[in-house]
Amino acid sequence: MVDFLAENNLCGQAILRIVSRGNAIIAELLRLSDFIPTVFRLKDKIDQQKYGDIICDFSYFKGPEYYEGKLEAKPELQDLDEEFRENNIEILSRFYLAFESVHKYIIDLNRYLDDLYEGVYIQQTLETVLLNEDGKQLLCEALYLYGVMLLVIDQKIEGEVRERMLVSYYRYSAARSSADSNLDDICKLLRSTSYSSQPGAKRPANYPESYFKRVPISTTFISMVIGRLRSDDIYNQVSAYPLPEHRSTALANQAAMLYVCLYFSPSILQTQQAKMREIVDKYFPDNWVISIYMGITVNLVDAWEPYKAAKTALNYTLDSANIKEQATRYAAGMESLKPQVQQLLKEGFLREEIILDNIPKLLNCLRDCNVAIRWLMLHSAESAYDLNNKRLRQIKEQVLNDSKYKPKILFQLLLDTAQFEFTLKEMFKQMLSEKQIKWESYKKEGSERMTELAEVFSGVKPLTRVEKNENLQAWFREISKQIESLNYEDSTAAGRKTVQLIQALIEVQEFHQLESNLQVCQFLADTRKFLHQMIRTINIKEEVLITMEIVGDLSYAWQIIDSFTSIMQESIRVNPSMVTKLRATFLKLASALDLPLLRINQANSADLLSVSQFYSGELVAYVRKVLQIIPESMFTSLAKIIKLQIHDIMEVPTRLDKDKLKDYSQLGARYEVAKLTHDISIFTEGILMMKTTLVGIIKVDPKQLLEDGIRKELVKKVAYALHQGLIFNPKAKIQDWESVHQSTHIPIPKFPSVDESATFIGRLCREILRITDPKSTCYIDQMNTWYDVKTHQEVTNNRLFSEIQSTLGTFGLNGLDRLLCFKIVKELQHFLTMLQRTILKDKAVVEVLKSMLGAVNPVQGIVGNASKVYANAVAKTQKIWGSYLESIMKVGQMQILRQQIANELNYSCKFDSKHLAAALENLNKSLLADIEAHYQDPSLPYPKEDNTLLYDITAYLEAAGIHNPLNKIYITTKRLPYFPIINLLFMVAQLSKLQYTKNQGMSCRKATDPVDWPPLVLGLLTLLKQFHSRYTQQFLALIGQFIRSIMEQCTSQKIPDMPSDVVGALMFFEDYVKYTKLSRKVAEAHVPSFIFDEFRTIL
Repeated sequence: MVDFLAENNLCGQAILRIVSRGNAIIAELLRLSDFIPTVFRLKDKIDQQKYGDIICDFSYFKGPEYYEGKLEAKPELQDLDEEFRENNIEILSRFYLAFESVHKYIIDLNRYLDDLYEGVYIQQTLETVLLNEDGKQLLCEALYLYGVMLLVIDQKIEGEVRERMLVSYYRYSAARSSADSNLDDICKLLRSTSYSSQPGAKRPANYPESYFKRVPISTTFISMVIGRLRSDDIYNQVSAYPLPEHRSTALANQAAMLYVCLYFSPSILQTQQAKMREIVDKYFPDNWVISIYMGITVNLVDAWEPYKAAKTALNYTLDSANIKEQATRYAAGMESLKPQVQQLLKEGFLREEIILDNIPKLLNCLRDCNVAIRWLMLHSAESAYDLNNKRLRQIKEQVLNDSKYKPKILFQLLLDTAQFEFTLKEMFKQMLSEKQIKWESYKKEGSERMTELAEVFSGVKPLTRVEKNENLQAWFREISKQIESLNYEDSTAAGRKTVQLIQALIEVQEFHQLESNLQVCQFLADTRKFLHQMIRTINIKEEVLITMEIVGDLSYAWQIIDSFTSIMQESIRVNPSMVTKLRATFLKLASALDLPLLRINQANSADLLSVSQFYSGELVAYVRKVLQIIPESMFTSLAKIIKLQIHDIMEVPTRLDKDKLKDYSQLGARYEVAKLTHDISIFTEGILMMKTTLVGIIKVDPKQLLEDGIRKELVKKVAYALHQGLIFNPKAKIQDWESVHQSTHIPIPKFPSVDESATFIGRLCREILRITDPKSTCYIDQMNTWYDVKTHQEVTNNRLFSEIQSTLGTFGLNGLDRLLCFKIVKELQHFLTMLQRTILKDKAVVEVLKSMLGAVNPVQGIVGNASKVYANAVAKTQKIWGSYLESIMKVGQMQILRQQIANELNYSCKFDSKHLAAALENLNKSLLADIEAHYQDPSLPYPKEDNTLLYDITAYLEAAGIHNPLNKIYITTKRLPYFPIINLLFMVAQLSKLQYTKNQGMSCRKATDPVDWPPLVLGLLTLLKQFHSRYTQQFLALIGQFIRSIMEQCTSQKIPDMPSDVVGALMFFEDYVKYTKLSRKVAEAHVPSFIFDEFRTIL
């Protein structure tokens, strides 16, 4: 019969692929459970108020029109909804694919069972598959993994959160319009069960059996799987645990599978007492806390509470006499095992010959240690007992008291066992690899000894007083041939024959009175020794390693090991060399990866890498967490050293009186510094003792661990110092997993927010914006200084940015610049929304704009009765200019700050890295020249779309301050009606609030109605830059027409002075030319040069 898992066996491959996928799905669910966006939990009031209307549970499906109508009624909700969609669609899609794969898994399993029933696989039925060893294992695993998936989803991703995520995905994706989408079925399967994993939470009725029934599965299949799990040892584990008291440990994995599968047939748990009694007697006679998958623990006392038959059957196990018996047995076992293992670990004790002579004893010791550790770790675990439940509390107290549980002693036994196991495995692997070579060398030595003896008895060899004996000569020759003929491949026959040869050599010594000749005796003794060694060597079998792997399984502790972290860290702090022992424990924990990866590997699945990376990554993160105590301790010692050097140790002057020498020596303090420095070096040595280790598939380099740990501590300390230092008290959404700057190994810590900013950079930025607010300050461009509008006192100047750079460095200043950049984007987006939704929707305003458009056409002409026309239009649109001005000024203010930052960065770059500055400037110029040349002649080269050169060089240029913030396109825009005319009226409305003075330039008339000129001009320039250049041309033409029309009216009315509005408009032209670095001809195209000449006489 073809092997069930052979590649050409379609029946076996189909179920193997399903089981392989099941393990991969669980890994993905566990991975995603760490990335649930907190907003979907709607835990705090802020989230509820902000997102309550856009995040819905399944009640949405009862009336989607009602919910969508609510959104459409409020424009701000639509904006929030769109922003929320952009931020979360990627993670929602990932969650949806995971949920969909769970549904697809059970559909595929049901289809496979239907195919078996209908005879699609020739000569294969459900019964024949269950008769095959591999088939039986895979079918049991298939049902078990489906149950685990459902339990993991409910434990890690709460029901309400699942519903909200599925509804959001439905609303934001194309699934609602897709005909082949099975979203309805997924929603039915994963709707909330009302289960909560919080301690003390009430368990829903009929949970989890009603949840497991949501997709029907063949009852015949379920009963046959449960039957096999009840009666058979499907993984042949009992052979690795020959002692009857270890039987429940041997069958622990099968017991976990049976526990999950019984929920598919709750009638057994509820009413079938005989079956439950049989199950408990076989699997749970001495244990009630089990690990169901990768360390997820379950307490049967709690889990089987609602089921009558199960609860009754478990009562004997939970009898206080039985609990006491088990606890005292394992306590006594620990007492005797601890010195035994420590003896075995003594330097030089475990030698090759001791291992070969005592394999059964060593394996028994390993079994006893692992069984004791398993029982005590599981039955004393905090997570296994809900302390709100009185009965569970009593059981836990009894276990702790009767076993005299001390976590440090248990942890010490775990450490020693892991070290012993690791040493034994390594030595055994070494012996196994050298087995044949050694066996052949012993055979050769023995054969040669016999040949030499044969020659001795020939009488030819000159060996003292040995008479010629042809019979012995022939006999030794024959023995030599017999030894030579031993075959390594046929180990059983070779072993038997070797024993016979040893016996023959003993007999020949006795019968022929060869004892009198010491040299002959020595030769015979050596040969017997070599033959003994051959028997020992032939007994080195791979089965021993396999047994050690089975016995050493630590997958049950995948999660509860975390409760020992503080003990591990404390022991490292006291003795840094403890890291070497911990290495063995981490490697023992890494063996847990075999469980989920076995089937994925057998199926040659592409998921192998991602699943092994996930579990390896989890374990490496835990290793880092434990070893982080070393950098923490180093920094604690450093802090003490700094304190001593600053506060205690006096600086020795260059000239010193002899009698004061003792005062300055301060031997106590200096000894303390030396001791602390020595401690730091001991800590670094400790971590470096841990050799480079392969944890799962990730290589852990101790040097890298130490460096990352130190950097993590440094980041924590610096971030905390800045968090504490940069808190201001004025009187007045990138997610972590998406951020390129956030790291799992060296995370940027999150502190409780003191205002709406997430970090100190945000607070710093808000504070700078507050103190340079155009409403309260006036910016003088020539001085690079901000003055208070009312008191005329200096508020701050460009030295501020030098201070920030000296404090936060180039990266800090560049980060501040980027934050301002994003704030400008947000402000411009807000401005456009306001323009489209309020100004252009206001019929009265649109009418004014239409009539104004008629009045100014053609733009080359002059507007008659200009003062009245402009004044009327401004008066009728007065209500819209407040928010318009605020947005423009904010953008202008941030552009001034960006210019100042760019100047500071460019200055320091030229000063500190002149070669980098020169290289960047030249590269920038040459790139721009090439791009310009390409537009003149498209045959010339140009960076392609997939070439990141322009993107990469921009980051460098911005960091070096070689850019002009005013030339930047911040947002993409569409065509807007009346845009130039709106800006003209806005400008005219502001000119009346401003006046020109020779020492200040343009400044506001009244401190109560402040308008700061530079932010106004730069804000307007930035806004125009976001649109097509023709809008700027039209706007400049309209300003030119305004100047000409007012001047024409003044001339006709014989008013000698140039009106202040015209002065302001001409100043705008002057500044426009200055900031954009364009030719004066741009301004003179719209305003005659004689007006500019007259304007200069005023200046």
